[in-house]
Amino acid sequence: MPQLTVAQARLADSVGENVEVRGWVRTRRDSKGGFSFLELNDGSCFGNLQVVVSGELTNYESDVLRLTAGCSIAVTGELKASPAKGQATELAADEIKVLGWADPETYQLQKKRHSFEFLRTIAHLRPRTNTFGAVARVRNQICRSIHDFFQEEGFLYVHTPVITASDCEGAGEMFRVTTLGANEKPAAADAANDFFGRPAFLTVSGQLEAETYACSLGKVYTFGPTFRAENSNTSRHLAEFWMVEPEMAFFDLDDNMALAERFLKRVFGDVLQHCDEDMRFFAERIEDSAIDTLKGVVDSEFLRLSYTEAVELLAKSGKKFEFPVGWGQDLQAEHERYLTEEKFRCPVILHDYPATIKPFYMRLNDDGKTVRAMDVLVPRVGEIIGGSQREERLDVLAERMAAQELDADSYWWYTDLRRYGTVPHAGFGLGLERTVQFATGMANIRDVIPFPRTPGHAEF
Repeated sequence: MPQLTVAQARLADSVGENVEVRGWVRTRRDSKGGFSFLELNDGSCFGNLQVVVSGELTNYESDVLRLTAGCSIAVTGELKASPAKGQATELAADEIKVLGWADPETYQLQKKRHSFEFLRTIAHLRPRTNTFGAVARVRNQICRSIHDFFQEEGFLYVHTPVITASDCEGAGEMFRVTTLGANEKPAAADAANDFFGRPAFLTVSGQLEAETYACSLGKVYTFGPTFRAENSNTSRHLAEFWMVEPEMAFFDLDDNMALAERFLKRVFGDVLQHCDEDMRFFAERIEDSAIDTLKGVVDSEFLRLSYTEAVELLAKSGKKFEFPVGWGQDLQAEHERYLTEEKFRCPVILHDYPATIKPFYMRLNDDGKTVRAMDVLVPRVGEIIGGSQREERLDVLAERMAAQELDADSYWWYTDLRRYGTVPHAGFGLGLERTVQFATGMANIRDVIPFPRTPGHAEF
């Protein structure tokens, strides 16, 4: 007898087969005619499979009538065409085995609705809810599409280190990795006694290490966890998050922008194609524009606009912003959303930012004031990708590092790439959680990662 997932069993192709389906009970209702109806879900899809149970079943009184939300069961029986609206099939049960009970007095998902804040306190159970099951499936599809896209484009997948001695962004908001005792202050002077013999940290980015492989192998990407010790409790920040970072030798900024556009269109196109049921749920219950916004990204030509032009447009917009607009200042989410949602109504790629607000590794333009940076902006969230053409000239890179007061000796291997066969190259970074937020319309980034790590929260 074939064992099917709920997703497989809900397809009309299997009607007439005797099958086994396993999952967790969502609901049970009993009819006066001696029948019970179970809604069964195993996480393989958004919808449930209806199981019809006759009162003549051997363990109907002893087991079936005791089933409540959260119980796990194995059901064997015949799949039949369903007369009910909205479902192609139903399973007529011949046998039900209870695999695990869930005490209705203590099981915390008996209620149909819980706040997202409460569900964060039971992160081990929240994947069983409609919302978080749908988030997990969309997140999975996005991850799959990321790998598919880069593999099909001829990239090599490179694993960059989680533990590093270099600060890619130069911001200093890094978690220290140490074996020194809890009561010992891990000052720089103690480094010789520490595990690595020098200060070590959890990485904020795999970019610099990925560049070393790009400058040997052409096109590579890294996709893994990154960490930032920023004491922020906003809906947009996590202490642990996932980043995908491609790096490409022989690419300039125009190549970089074109790749980023193709990449986003592929990822969101796949979500629309493969997560239809989940996306309809998000559009109905979470964000009514979720599907239309993704379609807008897939179907639009991304507008390219320099930072300077953007600042001029924002200044002339007549719009009252919370944060003032001025050349040399970082744009805020409200500025980015105005450009994508009101001014142009499409994704926008801003480029050529002031050098003073960007990291040392971005290529300096001939004007000496701007760098070959780019940010891809989309509606609802603003920046979703940040990247640049990298500085390949050793003398200019050295000047930029000195201007930002970086210790050149700590980056000797990075500068070596400019000494031996340097080439133009570029890359970008995309935060997975922000991408899942954008796709689903979920308001808080803590609700699109399985186990959120934020200040004061690392329980699960």
